[in-house]
Amino acid sequence: MPGVPYVRGWADGKRGADALATALRELGLDSDFPGLKADVNVSGDGVVCLGAIRPDAAKLLASLLVAGLTTEMANQTVRPATRTELLSARGEATNREGQEL
Repeated sequence: MPGVPYVRGWADGKRGADALATALRELGLDSDFPGLKADVNVSGDGVVCLGAIRPDAAKLLASLLVAGLTTEMANQTVRPATRTELLSARGEATNREGQEL
């Protein structure tokens, strides 16, 4: 399409594909994703194409994503809610002068 900045989109897709390729290589899984590449859609947005992969590779990738998210969530610090947050959730938030927030 004329006027669509495909180069910028492709560069974004390339950075994403390179980051994923590096992670897969570090895990020894790069050979499971031979079709991994950058591309653009018709709007010029960068995309990452995984290509055709074996079902086992898809299951492994899904398991790795879940494991990573589980670890990330477990490492998040949970802090107690403040009084204002609790009151706001109940629709009772006021300032020190008693005015509703």
